[in-house]
Amino acid sequence: MPLIAPSSPEPAWLTAARAELGVCAAPAGQSNPRITAYHAGTNIEGYDDKVSWCSSFLHWTLAQAGLRGTGSALARSWLDWGVALAQPVPGCIAVLWREDPASWKGHVGFYLAHDDREVWLLGGNQLGAVRAHSYPVDTVLAYRWPEGCPLPDA
Repeated sequence: MPLIAPSSPEPAWLTAARAELGVCAAPAGQSNPRITAYHAGTNIEGYDDKVSWCSSFLHWTLAQAGLRGTGSALARSWLDWGVALAQPVPGCIAVLWREDPASWKGHVGFYLAHDDREVWLLGGNQLGAVRAHSYPVDTVLAYRWPEGCPLPDA
């Protein structure tokens, strides 16, 4: 697994995301109010933790840094947000396809690292929790960065 320790300095939204590590969906018949709070910045405000919440988590963490997201709970809504990056940097948003590259389905998380086969993301709804998890690198559709925010030093 690639190094996923905090870089110095890391973007404020990534620090906020790390502080949420371990938040997870509640058992059937219950809902984690923290995840319901993540939805407040999206078009699914008030929904429970049984709906996909990866995009809602990004909205919440960006809001902690004073930034606005897309307003949508759809992962692929991030494809048009901010500015495109040719190469990822820690804390950028990675947008992935799910099931089929042409599908509307996807996943989003904050980029941590990658190798030839996997990309490591910190995100919500990754195996039902806020955690670091790997995905096939060939499922990445785009890397995005908040418009107007300086990129970290390489």
